[in-house]
Parts: sequence; structure tokens; C-alpha cells
Amino acid sequence: MKEYFAHETAVIDEGCIIGKGTKIWHFSHVMPNCIIGENCNLGQNVVVSPKVTLGKNVKVQNNVSIYTGVYCEDDVFLGPSMVFTNVINPRSAIIRKDEYQQTLVKKGASIGANATIVCGNTIGEYALIGAGAVVTKEVKPYALVVGNPSKQIGWVSEYGHRLDFNADGKAICKESKQVYILNDGKVTKIS
Repeated sequence: MKEYFAHETAVIDEGCIIGKGTKIWHFSHVMPNCIIGENCNLGQNVVVSPKVTLGKNVKVQNNVSIYTGVYCEDDVFLGPSMVFTNVINPRSAIIRKDEYQQTLVKKGASIGANATIVCGNTIGEYALIGAGAVVTKEVKPYALVVGNPSKQIGWVSEYGHRLDFNADGKAICKESKQVYILNDGKVTKIS
């Protein structure tokens, strides 16, 4: 007995593992041999290419294609119409399926609407990618990045709020009251 919901217009190919409580909405296609964790939500018109892995509680908004080579850990948010790539130099007449590059989106990261993630990069834990950003390099954990090409303009908490570090390198999330330390270009949550 399946323990997930799939709208009648969704297509789920053979060999997929789909976790309990996951919802797959209108006109979405989950291709062969994907792993989708528990309590995920795949919006309308989402394509999950072969062998993609999504962790638990991943939220995929409408019109997102997750290509082979992309791995999303738990609690990732993929905004409406954001884009992944998986080949650096695609050509229609040249087959490059053996050149797919891996993109890793770490736990709790959020990628805004219409952002583009160039393949071969890692998006760090709890990073926040602004709407429309074009990510061409690694993104640090807790980093706030915007623009084209994207640039880091600050840091965010696990709740997605901007962190303002004092002279001692300490910041407190305004919502969660969690405490963060900035040391040598790296943010660490301490409580």
C-alpha cells in the first residue's frame, strides 16, 4: 500500500522509492530510480530526473526540474521556477550524459524563485539563495547570496533571518533566539 499522495495527472516511473507523507501534485513526473524522502512536497509541473535523491521534508515549488546529478538533503526549499543544470557545456548534437556534474544542496538550504544553480557546486547548510541569483561557485553554510553572478552579502540564521554580528563576532536570531558565532569566515550555531 502506498503511503504517499500522487495526483492522478502525476507520472511516477518504475524503481522509485517515495517516502511516507510525500505529496506529488499536478502534471509532475518522477523518473526511474529516484529516492524521495518522507513528507516532501512536489508542486505542479515538477520533473525529477533519473537517480535524483531528495531527503526528508524537501519542498519543491511549481515548475522546477531536478536533473540527474542533483542531491538535496533534508529540509531543502526549492523556489518556484528555479533552475539546476548538470552539464557545463551542453550541445544538442553532442551526448554528454557521462559528464553530468554533481550539485549538492545541504540541509536546510533555500533557493529563491527563478534562481539558477550552475552544476558542480555545493550549497551549504541553511544558505539562502536570493530570487533570480545565478550561483556559479560554492556557497558557504548560512551564507546569504544574491545577484548575477551571485555574491555573498551576509549571513542568515537557520530560520532565514539576517544575522548582524557584533564586534565579538556574535549574533542572535531575532525569531529563534539561537546564538551564532562568526569566526574566520565561518558561521557556527552555538545554542
